Amino acid sequence: MTPAVRRLLRQPSALRFAGLLVLLAGFAVTLLLVPRPDPAQLPRLAGSLDGYAPIAAIVGGALLLVALVPRTFVTLAAGAIFGPLEGAAYALGAALLAAAIGFTVGRLLGREFVAERVRGRLARLDGWFARQSVLGVITVRLLPIAGFGLVSYGYGTTGARLLPFLAGSVIASAPTAFGYAAIGAAVSSPGHVNWYAAAPASLGLIASVVLIHRWWRAERRRRPRQT
Repeated sequence: MTPAVRRLLRQPSALRFAGLLVLLAGFAVTLLLVPRPDPAQLPRLAGSLDGYAPIAAIVGGALLLVALVPRTFVTLAAGAIFGPLEGAAYALGAALLAAAIGFTVGRLLGREFVAERVRGRLARLDGWFARQSVLGVITVRLLPIAGFGLVSYGYGTTGARLLPFLAGSVIASAPTAFGYAAIGAAVSSPGHVNWYAAAPASLGLIASVVLIHRWWRAERRRRPRQT
């Protein structure tokens, strides 16, 4: 180990950031090793949970998301267990809770380390995250950059604000939540799904495109004033 690395590891912020990386690596390895559940067995879970089903769905889904399980799988499972509308609602609740947890963990473990070291273009990028509105968060969430949980951790390490991040995360998740929940319900109970329940997905997708376009135009107008 070089002296520079030893000095770095003596810094509390570096140790916390290293802990964040180890945590994410552990989640990634676990995803590769843990077997996938049988989708046909998922509907039986709702009956076994009784009145605790909504809380279990939201909290359990959030824990899966912060463990880097893809949001697509969580939403499909929610639809298979609870049906298209309830499943979508619980999946959105899980997404909100997971976004808050991931952001907070990223902020506590990684923000100080990142803030001490960003320079030049990275500093300008960090400033962009700090100024970001709800529309900006929606845009980043809809881009195929990384998984839901990883983006939440990453946002926490930037100067982004919590409330716009949470609002943008939920809004960006809404279109696919209804669509995937309807698909999950169809897989578990074919022929018994009202596909009109997936209508909010198309409406949300249209709204997302409009919001992204407005945000992009606003960013282009703001750029000349900053130069």
